Parts: sequence; structure tokens; C-alpha cells
Amino acid sequence: MTPGFDEPLYMLPFDQRESFQTKIFGWKGPLSTEQTVAIVAAKRVIYDGFLRAIELGAPAKPAAILVDEQFGTSILRDARRRGFMTACPVEKSGQKEFDFEYGQHFAQHIESVAPTFCKVLVRYNPEGDPSMNRRQGARLRRLSEYLRRTERKFMFELLVPPETDELVDLGGDAALFDRVERPRLMVDAIVELQNAGVEPDVWKVEGLDRTDSCAKVVAAARRSGRDHVGCIVLGRGAEASRVETWLSDAASVPGFIGFAVGRTTFWDAVIDWRAHRLSREEATLEIARRYLQWVDIFEHSRRAAA
Repeated sequence: MTPGFDEPLYMLPFDQRESFQTKIFGWKGPLSTEQTVAIVAAKRVIYDGFLRAIELGAPAKPAAILVDEQFGTSILRDARRRGFMTACPVEKSGQKEFDFEYGQHFAQHIESVAPTFCKVLVRYNPEGDPSMNRRQGARLRRLSEYLRRTERKFMFELLVPPETDELVDLGGDAALFDRVERPRLMVDAIVELQNAGVEPDVWKVEGLDRTDSCAKVVAAARRSGRDHVGCIVLGRGAEASRVETWLSDAASVPGFIGFAVGRTTFWDAVIDWRAHRLSREEATLEIARRYLQWVDIFEHSRRAAA
């Protein structure tokens, strides 16, 4: 089966686990039942913000959520029942090297949740540790082959962290790395992973500051007959103005089919709700407003480029 998904895809991701637990709630280590219930409730606020956005006019067909099994199983089931596309992560949270969250039992968990997309977050620099890259590639190929065999969609969130020597060469300037080096490394990573037998249907990639960089990423994702593979832009928790720029640039490039903007959409609203600075209704409305903002920017930019 040829990989690919090239329909519009407007995703609200809230699959954070470790960072959600530690940075929003300040909890470390094993969770109590009460703490788990509190995190589930917070994720329900985000999901209700997504549903409110649909009520306020966001298009339902391309709408999608990405949430984890640990805290979001009931949300995944509800979204599937309502006909929305869903995605669920399979990686261990907060690790430098990709591995399966549920080890050898990953397939059973995927079958149980039955998401539209099985998603992985992978930190992969093609100029990084070759042994680690080979280990990651082998695990990812196993997942890719399983998903192809079971006819499930594969979403690959690619992060390209700078190596120490790469930053040293740029005077420690991470922003300069993003502009100068990361676009090239993203393309090299995509090609290297494809050559290792990893075949995503959708690449979820960091925002790029130039449309020609966006076009090169699409060309890599769609090379050698992968004509229907799609790309979406992630938000990186950046300021809204940065996200707006990334979405506008990507939307003008054929092959970029949408976005997956999470923290910039919900983080402040959830924190303010937790601190009783916002009511639950106000928090869901703020999340809905942000999601609608991304939809409007992407669709307007796509029409303008047509």
C-alpha cells in the first residue's frame, strides 16, 4: 500500500504527558488516583474547547485531535463516536531516544484505541549519534510495517535538535540554527528515515521561515512515488505571531495540508483555569478562539496562494 494522506488536517494536539504533569501541575513521580483524575479533567477542558470551536464554525471534516491513551482514552472514544479524526502517540514521553511506551505490547494498545493516526515523536538529527539513529530507525521500521500491514495511518513528528558542535559553529545561536541548518537537516532526516524503511503518511514538522524550505521538505516527503504524503506544521509552543507566520508560509506550499498547534492553543488557558483566573467556560472559549484563529490563517493563506 502506497503511503499517503493529502486531505486537509487541522489538528489540536494535547498528548503531552510528562510535561503536562510536571509543568502545569508541578507533580513528579507516580501519580495518585486523585492526581490522575485532575489531569484527565484538564484534558477534557481542552477537548471541550475543540468541540466549542466546531460549534462556532470550524470545519468538522478536517478537524482532528491528538491525545494520549494514559489520560485521554475516554476523549479518543468520544471523538471517534462523533466522527472526528483522532491520533494517539506510541512513544515514551520525554525521552531523547524513541522507544515504544508499551514495549512489546504496542500493537495491542493501538488496536484497543483504534486511532485514525498512530503518531510518534522522534528526535532525529542525521548528523547525530549514528548508533542511536540506527536503533531508532529499526524500531520505527517495525512500527511502520505493522501499520502498513494493518492499514492504519502513520503520523511522524520530526524534531531535529542541534548537536553541540553545530551550535558551537554558530556561536551558540539556536535561532540561527533554526534558520540556517535545520531546514537542510530536516530534509536529510526524512530521506534517511525513508531509506531505513520508515514510511509515514503524514510528516508533522517544525515551522520553517522560508517557503522554499517548506517546498524542499514536501519534495523529500513525496519523493520516489510518495505523491500523496502530507505535511503539517507543529507549533513548538511558540508565540502566536510566530505560529501565524509558519502557518501562512506553509499553507502557500502544495503538500502542506494543515497544522498541529497544541501548547500555543491551550497552555495559558489551562494554567489560568487551574489558578481560577478563568472559569471553565472562559477557558474553553479561549482554546476555541485560538484553534479557529489557526484555521482561518491557514485557509486564507491557502486561498491566497491558489
